[in-house]
Amino acid sequence: MKRCMTTMFWVGEPSDADNKFIPNHESYWDENWLEHFGGPDDPDKVPLSFTPKENPFYCALPYGELKNSGKLKKSAFEIPWYSQNSTVSLLKNRWIHILYRGRSCYAQWEDVGPNNEKDWDWVFGTAERPSSSFNNYAGLDLSPACFRYLGMEDNDYTEWEHYSGTPPEGPWLKTITMRP
Repeated sequence: MKRCMTTMFWVGEPSDADNKFIPNHESYWDENWLEHFGGPDDPDKVPLSFTPKENPFYCALPYGELKNSGKLKKSAFEIPWYSQNSTVSLLKNRWIHILYRGRSCYAQWEDVGPNNEKDWDWVFGTAERPSSSFNNYAGLDLSPACFRYLGMEDNDYTEWEHYSGTPPEGPWLKTITMRP
């Protein structure tokens, strides 16, 4: 498992200094993320005034597999589950497992961040911390649902790992994001 500072982000989060002016109405893979999710996942509005159309247990890790041209980066060929026959994203909708103070949660990978999309060595390699020093070397962004489930109240250290297959029963299985 990797250990890192973990921050909260959400679908529809406005861009400001807290998130390095990165808007979250779109994601790395979905320019209409806010619409596809069903509205803003504002952590100050619980319960939400709508039922999310996609999994509210989502995360971002600081690596994206695509060049601006849409072709795979050279580093993407080293992703452990890379397949030459893959017709969908290698990363979007993949599961991760998160641990925080004895609690366990699962989330689908729906965006890239925090603050970096080229940190292959942190996400898949042997780096002991993320390459970006922003937010005390934050290396994982979690949704408000993940934060609440884990009992997190502010940025803090968590442990995480990639997870293959379907996670165990929990609220993260209520709505699974399938959009490629």
